[in-house]
Amino acid sequence: MNTQIKSILLGALLLGSAATINAQTTKASLWLTKADRSVLFEQQKEPLTFKTGEAGGTTITVDDKQHYQPIDGFGFALTGGSAMHIIRMSAGSRAALLKNLFAVTGNDIGISYLRLSIGASDLNEKVFSYDDMPNGQTDPTLKHFDLGPDKTDVIPVMKQILAINPTIKILGSPWSPPAWMKTNNDTRGGRLKPDCYPVYAKYLVKYIQGMKANGINIDAITIQNEPLHPGNNPSLLMVAPDEADFIKNNLGPAFKAAGIKTKIIVYDHNADRPDYPISILNDPAARKYVDGSGFHLYGGDISALTDVHNAHPDKNIYFTEQMTVEPENQSTINIAWPVKRLIIGATRNWSRNVLEWNLAADPEYKPYTDRGGCPMCQGAVTIDKNEVKKNVAYYSVAHASKFVRPGSVRIASNSSDTLPNVAFKTPDGKKVLIVANTGDNAQDFNIKYQGKILAVKLDKGSVGTYIW
Repeated sequence: MNTQIKSILLGALLLGSAATINAQTTKASLWLTKADRSVLFEQQKEPLTFKTGEAGGTTITVDDKQHYQPIDGFGFALTGGSAMHIIRMSAGSRAALLKNLFAVTGNDIGISYLRLSIGASDLNEKVFSYDDMPNGQTDPTLKHFDLGPDKTDVIPVMKQILAINPTIKILGSPWSPPAWMKTNNDTRGGRLKPDCYPVYAKYLVKYIQGMKANGINIDAITIQNEPLHPGNNPSLLMVAPDEADFIKNNLGPAFKAAGIKTKIIVYDHNADRPDYPISILNDPAARKYVDGSGFHLYGGDISALTDVHNAHPDKNIYFTEQMTVEPENQSTINIAWPVKRLIIGATRNWSRNVLEWNLAADPEYKPYTDRGGCPMCQGAVTIDKNEVKKNVAYYSVAHASKFVRPGSVRIASNSSDTLPNVAFKTPDGKKVLIVANTGDNAQDFNIKYQGKILAVKLDKGSVGTYIW
């Protein structure tokens, strides 16, 4: 073989090797929020590169061979009050806000899961059900059932949201049945009358059918928001044996008879009472109708979600509510706290979703009901006519919702006390790692994936989402 041919072949071999090496180079992008507000959920311009070599110091190892639960989405409660503020915006301002919240292009955050109240919640202007009757009257045939106030705000807003994201998951939660179904004939507290169990099951069936007729598919419902807290207005006390009885003897059969596929989620309250959902799931007659359990985190420890998963691993876990607020006009943003507790904490404990409370309020946190509404519930966005201010809840959910799309699956990553994190693999094969720096100082650390190392740094109190 002459020298010229050897030279040509050697050059081709080197080019091939370089192409192979280049093909194996893994680039990552970073979306960052800093505690000092100098960066608020912004993509960093310089791409990051995984390199070969040994890791020194703190290392987060991501292993996509270990799979956990699938992910349904991240989002907020679209309360009646939230919808009221949104629908009152000008058409252009409303369209721009909804695009930012529900689309995935550019800086849009891609909310993929919403919670609606069945009837009023405590963040409505007024308390109502879909079948209110004058005092002393009842409506056992539900002849007067009507979606009423939802027609003026929740339903029109939902239709605009569905035009942006037709596959968004929707969870419905009731705060109270109609007062005439309750032992105290009041919107606040009381219990569901035993003889009203059948008609209340039909009431929930009619809600799902009514929303469906408006083009809104209710993917799941909980039986009762915060069933052990009858102090809100509206609210209802529903202890675990009552909820089990209602599901197995009324709601489950009513759904089956009506051909309704909407999932039934039990509990929907704090992590301090895992015995509540476990007791229902221990009842074979009830559990056959139940998809899973829902949790809030105003009490208890997030690890209780794993306790319920371990007791019934064939049933799903959902995180359905947590208020996330920050003081107005402060110079820093405490984003690491909700990201650690909720986005990371819930998903590392088997939750398929994370919902924060609530989507929107005005600068005075209105509306809220009298005799037990929430006067401190800051929205993810504050709406003042057509002006929109983004708050800590918005940014904390954005770090997950934009990238961890429905159908993603949680994968393994080792966590630490000062760098809590969670990792996912998306339907298109990308890896997403969300990290919060909860330490007292900036931290240098490594991300290790398939033997390669990415050296990164997060400032104190900052949150980073790494995608590759």
